[in-house]
Amino acid sequence: MPLKPPAAPALATAPFALKLSALSAVAASALAGGAAAAPPEFHPPVRLKAGDELIRVEKPGYAAPCVADIDRDGKPDLLVGQFKDGKIRVFKGLGDGKFAAGEWLMTGKAVALVPGVW
Repeated sequence: MPLKPPAAPALATAPFALKLSALSAVAASALAGGAAAAPPEFHPPVRLKAGDELIRVEKPGYAAPCVADIDRDGKPDLLVGQFKDGKIRVFKGLGDGKFAAGEWLMTGKAVALVPGVW
């Protein structure tokens, strides 16, 4: 049985998607009892928007996107970790794959900083 692409837009960049595709093909072959399986097909990457603005990250641009329902409203929210200072921007899910403008994750009145080796 061939694997099907996810319903949500892919966030992977092309080199990562190609590696994932090759890995998925090997996994699919193993699951099929070693029989040759067609490689999975993925949608091309898309740029996500928050409102009418493209979602962007700060320089140097190393981001770590994650989807989770952090406010427990049943709609997936997009969290984007920023390399600079270890901040996390939260884009609240509005439904139908749409997101509100991003806000920094807060601890009380201050922007939350995730410790790391910067």
